Amino acid sequence: MGGLMNSKKQVQEWETIAESDIGATSGGKDEVLPILKLSYRYLSPELKSCFAFCAVFPKDYEMEKDRLIKLWMANGFIHEEGQLNLAQKGELVFDELVWRAFLQDVKVISFGDYTAVHCKMHDLMHDLANYVTDECQFAEELSQKKASVLHLQLLGTQISGSIKGTSFLRTLLTQSGNNKDLSELKLRSLRALCCINPSIHTQFTTHLRYLDLSNSRNIDRLPNSICTLYNLQILWLNRCNRLQQLPEGMTSMKKLSHVYLFGCHSLQHMPPKLSLMHNLQTLTTFVVGTGDGFGIEELKDLGQLGNRLELYNLKKVKSGSKANLHSKHNLNELLLHWGRWAGAVYNEEEVDTTNEEEVLESLVPHGELKGLEVREYSGMAIPQWMKKPNMFKALTKLSMSTCPRCTDLPVVWLSSSLEYLSLHRMDSLTTLCKSVNVAAAGYNNSPQIFPKLKRMELVDLPELETWEENSEKEPNSLPVLPQLEELTIRECNKLSTLPESPLLTYLLCDSLSGASQVPKSMPLSSWSSISYLSIGFPANVVPPQKDKGCESHSVPDTLRELHLQGDDGFQSTFNSSNLQLGLRDCLAFVEDLTISLCSNIVSWPMEELWYFPRLRSLRFFRCNNLGEKGSFSEEILPLPRLEALTVECCDSVLGIPKLSAPLGKLKIWNCKNLASLTSESGNLVKLRDLYVWDCSALKALPDGLTSLERLTIEFCPGIEEFPPDLQQRLPDLKQFPVFPAGIIYVRTQGKRPAWELTPARITQPLEGPWTGENRPGDGWF
Repeated sequence: MGGLMNSKKQVQEWETIAESDIGATSGGKDEVLPILKLSYRYLSPELKSCFAFCAVFPKDYEMEKDRLIKLWMANGFIHEEGQLNLAQKGELVFDELVWRAFLQDVKVISFGDYTAVHCKMHDLMHDLANYVTDECQFAEELSQKKASVLHLQLLGTQISGSIKGTSFLRTLLTQSGNNKDLSELKLRSLRALCCINPSIHTQFTTHLRYLDLSNSRNIDRLPNSICTLYNLQILWLNRCNRLQQLPEGMTSMKKLSHVYLFGCHSLQHMPPKLSLMHNLQTLTTFVVGTGDGFGIEELKDLGQLGNRLELYNLKKVKSGSKANLHSKHNLNELLLHWGRWAGAVYNEEEVDTTNEEEVLESLVPHGELKGLEVREYSGMAIPQWMKKPNMFKALTKLSMSTCPRCTDLPVVWLSSSLEYLSLHRMDSLTTLCKSVNVAAAGYNNSPQIFPKLKRMELVDLPELETWEENSEKEPNSLPVLPQLEELTIRECNKLSTLPESPLLTYLLCDSLSGASQVPKSMPLSSWSSISYLSIGFPANVVPPQKDKGCESHSVPDTLRELHLQGDDGFQSTFNSSNLQLGLRDCLAFVEDLTISLCSNIVSWPMEELWYFPRLRSLRFFRCNNLGEKGSFSEEILPLPRLEALTVECCDSVLGIPKLSAPLGKLKIWNCKNLASLTSESGNLVKLRDLYVWDCSALKALPDGLTSLERLTIEFCPGIEEFPPDLQQRLPDLKQFPVFPAGIIYVRTQGKRPAWELTPARITQPLEGPWTGENRPGDGWF
């Protein structure tokens, strides 16, 4: 209502709404709906159509913004206005519906290399959408009046039987892989189709404007017959990971304006003469080929390209200037990849360093780019355009990966827009910020590096030693990253300091390679917001600096999850000096503790666990010598609030200690010598969830499991029988799966579950609907 009233500027308009007696309603769904109806009544016809279309999705469904807009476009719900194209107009419509609360819960979700905006619709809004139209349905609510349904989403596996009688269907959305029966249907009015591995005939879909074949993993090539879809505007092929080539005749599809190819890692090259497709506004992927019509020059005249563009196989390029990237002002994100795709093996012997430096110098984008990624670049130097801070005034994301010779970063460390920085496998990088020249930068005082950065990933940078060099700060002073919230540091074994970051909530710092690391200074008192901390390095807690207003013993009380990795991480944490400098007080607030890869732990660490009075979850992972010394049956875990215990890949563990409080969840995974889970092992009377996997020495389950709700046993050949009255003794048991090399199965008889505990070893793998490939038939398309 607030959005509605804000849009009304005249007194008469307010009076008209007041006369609707809308204020007389109070409470309850039936009373709220009239208010929503009034808000809907005052929407423009365009907004009404776009909102009502959302009824095609079930309640609580996460809608992807870009797909939703493209579906609106395909059905003619939105129209160009002034200088705005359809996609831009769709953005305005979406924002308007969000602002008026017809759509909500807008969030950004990452799908590997790219991100997507998702949203939901409130249940009452969904009821309103169903009320104002009967043209949009999903299969579970498909009414008897099928003839009036124009837009349909199917959640089941069968298609033809569900949509018989919907001859005027315009939108069909299904994620089923069993779509061969589409060929039997003559959907002549269809405007938008989403399916996997389809089998349809193009002569019956001549009006199709939106085609989504994403996740069709059995498609290795699109047939040329698809080029007869002359009205097609939008083509989605995301994650068709076997797709090797697109039809050569695609250039005849003059109306095609949006092509999505994220995750098509097998794509060999693009269709020839792609430059003839002047209407292209979205082309997410371009794989550079050789020969006439396959080179990067095909991008030159595609001036409308926007959103994200990924350029692969740049090692085949001689001059990148032919791509004319600087003139493509609608581009928001750019990926420059000298190889084929992210998972390909990098071959350092095949590179031409000089040519790669020249190519990168020529691939100059416009200065308003928001995201830049560089991968498998083998040059030593960055180009001149990357040394100009003005080129990155709008940049929010920078990622560089597998650039083993590169010694510099683009000049982004003083950027007021950069929020995300990811650096992976840059073997020659020694510092993040070079030559921080205060005078040249126009600062009166020493500037803060990365002033707006929120997330940082530094992975496999073996030579990285300092955060900044040639600055006016003290040589050993700690960097201050004022907005940093998440920090990941892995295999940076020469880096000796961690930054001061008052907003830091997540810190992971470790080395999985086992290489020696220099001790790292840890400014614990400056991390006043820390909630997750992973220590896998020799750490030295830095005393609080009194000149910064810190109390001598001020420590964060926000830490809830702690991961101690390796002997360095474990020993550093319980070092007496670190404990005295505030770490002891920090540990008192931890609720979730994981201890992994600690070979020096030979007995249950009872003394160290005393520091965790609030601990609710404890996990040991790959502590191979845990349990070699001491008697677990004589020890008691000093954790009065413990609810969950997990022991994984600890070969020396023979049993678990006694517990000082009733346990709720117990998981034992791949502990080869675990022989006992007797009732003496702990207080298991309230155990609800028991999971045992690959414990070959285990002979029996403990007694006293009277509260179990879930029991899972896998690969435990030593267990040969269960007590015959197990089900009677476990009245709350809801799940009881046993897998190969186990001995139990459960079956149901009639309406009530009947539990049958039968010794029956499974020696052959179970066959299920996931076996076989169900490849599409020869007649599809």
